[in-house]
Amino acid sequence: MKTKKSSYDKLFIFLIFIVLSVNIVISVIIITISSSIYKSSKLDELQSIGDLFISCMQDNYSETHDTRSEVTKTLHKKFSSKYHLMIYIYDDNGNCVLSDADYKETPKKVVKNSDKISASEMEKLDANDFLDLETKNISANEPYMLYGSSFFLKGKNDIVPMHMYAKIYSRSDGINSFALKIAVFYTLICALSIAVQLLLIKRRFNKLDEYERIFARISEQYARRDFSETIPTNVPYTSSEIADYVNAVAADVAKSEETSKTFIANVSHELRTPITTIGGFVDGILDGTITKGRQNEYLVLVSKEIKRLRILISSMLNMSRFETGTLRPNFRDVNLTEIVIQTVLMFEKKIEDKNLEVEGLGSERMTCEVDADLLQQVIYNLVENAVKFINTGGTLSFRFERSVNGNCTIGIKNTGEGLKNDEITQVFDRFYKTDSSRGKDTTGLGLGLAISRKIVHLHHGHIVVKSVYGEYTEFLIQLPEKQPKAKG
Repeated sequence: MKTKKSSYDKLFIFLIFIVLSVNIVISVIIITISSSIYKSSKLDELQSIGDLFISCMQDNYSETHDTRSEVTKTLHKKFSSKYHLMIYIYDDNGNCVLSDADYKETPKKVVKNSDKISASEMEKLDANDFLDLETKNISANEPYMLYGSSFFLKGKNDIVPMHMYAKIYSRSDGINSFALKIAVFYTLICALSIAVQLLLIKRRFNKLDEYERIFARISEQYARRDFSETIPTNVPYTSSEIADYVNAVAADVAKSEETSKTFIANVSHELRTPITTIGGFVDGILDGTITKGRQNEYLVLVSKEIKRLRILISSMLNMSRFETGTLRPNFRDVNLTEIVIQTVLMFEKKIEDKNLEVEGLGSERMTCEVDADLLQQVIYNLVENAVKFINTGGTLSFRFERSVNGNCTIGIKNTGEGLKNDEITQVFDRFYKTDSSRGKDTTGLGLGLAISRKIVHLHHGHIVVKSVYGEYTEFLIQLPEKQPKAKG
């Protein structure tokens, strides 16, 4: 089985090429510059020695008036042996007047045509000193450094100084040796640098490669709807941000999965009860178990269960309309206080049965731009919940407030058991029922508060719940006095 290559493999190879190229180029540049600096220093050294020899020769000539005197030859020999030089002195006709041939039996024959220099060479030396590697009269494979210059000799009694030329050669072995040493040194440094850089890059890429494999493995789990693991975020650069995004998406999907399971469980439960009841009653009527005298009584119960099914299906359809944005509200100025009073009257019998005290309905008229039918559905859901879960003999309170900026607030508060902190965060979820409400709420669908929030948001408002467990629960609806004008 072939191992799947990481997406970093090609990038790693590319970086190796870049690292090698950059280090080689830098090394070549450093070696070239270092060799050039060393060569310049050696040439400058040769020029200084050459100028010193010419100066000494000028001093000797002023005393001896002879370019080939023993003193001058001794000077020539001393400089040649001490500094490993080949010194040639020429007169103004280009003839060699002083060299090692004047005192050596077997002088070196390294320089070709050393006995004479041409007129063109003399013109060049008159114009500028020559200081460089010489390959013309010496083997190109073994060049020498050459310092060429023109100068004048003048005795004490001479009126016109004598024009002379000097060509001083020195071996360039030191330059070549230095270049070789510096090349070896920087090659080793470059190799070490490349090794360290590649090691660091490899370590980083190994971590990224490992992270990519973890990312791929967990992503495959997510594809199988297994959200038990999260992608690690302890990685550098944008990878951690990507991991955060993916983990957030996975968390949302996992939450949706859980919501879907709860949704199916609740819907199944809500549908099973009325369907079972209806089926049992109908079967009893058909097989004669229920007598004709009691059939109307059971048909009324069947009708109530059918209405309950209709409400469930209608609520689900309304929720779908909210989510798809197909619901278009009909906004107009409405008396909110009147809507609340009308809705409370629908629960008059239940309020009397529980011996409840109702407060706050005597407030002044408060007008707001809303969809009356949709808002009444919100009030109905909230009052229904309040009456259902309020304690017997408890208080049902209403309040109506208008803020300085024109926002309208409706508060519906009931005494009773209240909500726990973890229940408050979920109370607006679809099909959610608190643990305490499951035993008390046998007819609720768990959609009322979810739909209420959708309707309030459709009005560009907010709905919040406040509760102290064991004391009270209060829902606050805040709506803008005027709806914002639609764009376009």
